[in-house]
Amino acid sequence: MSNPVLPSYYIAHGGGPWVYMDGALRAMHAPLERALAAIPRELGCRPHALLVISAHWEAPQFTLLESARPGMLYDYGGFPPHTYNVQYPAPGAPELAARAHELLGVAGIRTAGETRRGFDHGVFVPLAVMYPDADIPVLAMSLKLGLDPAQHLAAGRALAPLRAEGVLIIGSGSGYHNMAGVDARAIAASAAFDAWLQQALCGAAGAAREALLERWAEAPSARYAHPREEHLLPLMVAAGAGGDEAGVCAWQQRDMMGGITLSSFRFGALPGG
Repeated sequence: MSNPVLPSYYIAHGGGPWVYMDGALRAMHAPLERALAAIPRELGCRPHALLVISAHWEAPQFTLLESARPGMLYDYGGFPPHTYNVQYPAPGAPELAARAHELLGVAGIRTAGETRRGFDHGVFVPLAVMYPDADIPVLAMSLKLGLDPAQHLAAGRALAPLRAEGVLIIGSGSGYHNMAGVDARAIAASAAFDAWLQQALCGAAGAAREALLERWAEAPSARYAHPREEHLLPLMVAAGAGGDEAGVCAWQQRDMMGGITLSSFRFGALPGG
């Protein structure tokens, strides 16, 4: 029996270890938490593995975490002590890593392997909501230094065959990532850039969408939304993997951190949809 073709996703992973906390921070993320928890139900099937491209890992080449038992990387600061002991003990996916190396290599994209790194919070925080049992193999993949959108779109195109092999491709970042603070300019800038993302991702597909994404920095408020674009680049991999299939806004919140607009997107139809 063949595998259903899975969509790819670009998700917001939220602020720090929010899912492991109570109080105001967790409450602020409640709409995002509901949206992430809904993804497995929407898919209606269990992926064989998860490929997560995290905004929090950059390397000279696209690098794949080849460990069979990855540890944890608590890459945040100033949070309660217990958040530095949380575990997401999902198995690694070395066989999937080998397959991803193969696909990227056929496309002429150089890759590297890594065995010592743990899951960073761009990986384990959203997965703790989506798949809390931590029983699906996870392959983490880095961004490539230089953050060239065309190179990340090409990587997504190369990895697209994995969607038909039972692999859920997830770009984990944020559509707005300016940590200067929330004020009137930030609220307006996040809304303006999100509106452009909605049009670019849901109003175009294939080469037309990729052309827009390659010129993302020309979008309204783009450089205010992303003074440095590492949280946007996982989108390029997810969109590249989406190919000619339409993008859909999977979640939107207009009051994050007091007024920031953020969205998550899905590329491709849901299985059986």
